[in-house]
Amino acid sequence: MRYLDILPMPLYIKDDATAELVAKLAKRRGISKQDAVRLAVSEELKREGEQLSVRERVERLWRENPLPPKTGEVADKAFFDDLSGEDP
Repeated sequence: MRYLDILPMPLYIKDDATAELVAKLAKRRGISKQDAVRLAVSEELKREGEQLSVRERVERLWRENPLPPKTGEVADKAFFDDLSGEDP
């Protein structure tokens, strides 16, 4: 472990817009600016960790919305022509 890993490093927010957002969150929650930064960062890390991969999202979508069972019908040109009222 390095020496710098042990010492807490101060965080300076040099961007006025970011500092205003932190102050706004702190005021709404009734917490310090330091706690507001900690809260926002921890919530974002938590949200990021909960994100599902594309494969997991698709699998969940299929599980929650299964396809109807196969009917045995053949959907070829003649089938679609018949649906639209066209003669083959």
